Amino acid sequence: MDNRSKEARSKNMSHIPSKDTKPEETVRKYLFSQGFRYRKNVANLPGKPDIVLPKYKTVVFVNGCFWHAHEGCKWFVPPKSNTEFWEKKFQYNRSRDKENYLKLRALGWKVIIIWECEIRHGNPQVAFDDLIKEITNNGK
Repeated sequence: MDNRSKEARSKNMSHIPSKDTKPEETVRKYLFSQGFRYRKNVANLPGKPDIVLPKYKTVVFVNGCFWHAHEGCKWFVPPKSNTEFWEKKFQYNRSRDKENYLKLRALGWKVIIIWECEIRHGNPQVAFDDLIKEITNNGK
């Protein structure tokens, strides 16, 4: 059972940003420092990618482990209350993400996904090195 009222929980959840999160900012700052220029949250592309690198025909999604239900991640812990709602929510999010990735690939974009845990809890430099290799690699 939730220890907050429905109104208090709603207020808490409404304050969680959907863009310009700390992991996104960290990735963007790193890319900029390495000479990459990008656009953010391009609305006319499927899924409104967090980072769009037109020169490389590449999009980057910086996914939060909770909201995107990162399978196998110790930082993804589903809520213990209202489980049916959350299962549907996570399933919908995963399905929507897959669909957007497929649409982007069909349009000729390379899709790269970085997980929040790689930036916050892992070794960000390894994640950044892998990101640069993926961006500059000509293979899709």
